[in-house]
Amino acid sequence: MNTKAQGFSTTAIHAGQDADPATGATVVPIYATSTYTQAAPGQHKGYEYSRTGNPTRAALETCLAALEGGARCLAFASGLAATNAVLAQLRPGDEIAAAADLYGGTFRILEKVFRPWGLVAHYTDDPSPDGFRRILTPTTKMVWIETPTNPLLQIADIAALADLAHNAGAILAVDNTFASPYLQQPIKLGADLVVHSTTKYLGGHSDVVGGAVIGRDDLMQAIQFYQNAAGAVPGPFDSWLVLRGIKTLAVRMDRHCANARQLADWLAKHPAIARVHYPGLPTHSGHALAKKQMRDFGGMISISIKGGKEAALKFLTHTKLFSLAESLGGVESLVGHPATMTHASIPAEIRQARGIDDGLVRLSVGIEDVEDLRRDLELALES
Repeated sequence: MNTKAQGFSTTAIHAGQDADPATGATVVPIYATSTYTQAAPGQHKGYEYSRTGNPTRAALETCLAALEGGARCLAFASGLAATNAVLAQLRPGDEIAAAADLYGGTFRILEKVFRPWGLVAHYTDDPSPDGFRRILTPTTKMVWIETPTNPLLQIADIAALADLAHNAGAILAVDNTFASPYLQQPIKLGADLVVHSTTKYLGGHSDVVGGAVIGRDDLMQAIQFYQNAAGAVPGPFDSWLVLRGIKTLAVRMDRHCANARQLADWLAKHPAIARVHYPGLPTHSGHALAKKQMRDFGGMISISIKGGKEAALKFLTHTKLFSLAESLGGVESLVGHPATMTHASIPAEIRQARGIDDGLVRLSVGIEDVEDLRRDLELALES
């Protein structure tokens, strides 16, 4: 299907999702099979074994490649499996440059899995091109960024960092989980690879775990070999759930963003809040850049509560609509404490130096009625 002239939602609903040739099913079927009958040895219909390829997974991969503007997509069993597949393309002795503010699971895999293996990661507290330039070395092979970052919602200049990486002989990989392809398409800004936890906004309903990598064909060939060899692939039902979630991604993201903007404006004026981290606020240091490279500002907010850890823990246990839970990007609102949840794998002294203190709370704003969400936060803050 030619998706070049189509809008985002049309592509999300139709790319890779033609009627099933065997039955005419409008919705891509769940091909619950591990293997495929061959007419003769080596004579098959494009599929041999479902670790290597499955029609439901292929539909998801085709759709995500179209949405991100990449040549190919490969789906994985989790976001960290996708991250692992990208990092595994590097070799012992290579170096990677990353922003200091990043998902705790990414820090953990870099420091606890790949550093002992021989990959050296350098981190910058300054996510600007100058900040990254200071940590590049002759052996830097990859620049890794999130934008917005997790959990401080910093904004990185994708186009400028792509130029910086390429001039240094490195590639740029962007974790686009917080934005989703609806809000931001890093490949069109010069990135080489895009990584997603499809668990989050792409799935959108907190009922599936998955990941994906999208990028240039020459880079994806090696990652596909690794995908098949290592085997961390999603099953057909998981692929189907993500594909179903993608169909409503645009309308969900519009509501996530609208709700988050209103709550961020309100929280910024609240006497119990010391600071609001949200790129949609004009006072945010990355506001102008986010406005330039994103369609909207996202559904994630982080807040620093006055009173530190004690006040934050009281707040976290008094919300009703905001469920205290890990993860993000579902239709329901979630609240989390990075220091003890998503970023607990980062040593406390490093975490605190990066600004992730015990008073920081992360909000994943859902698509409920915004006044109900505001009231829920107000009552929790009053506690």
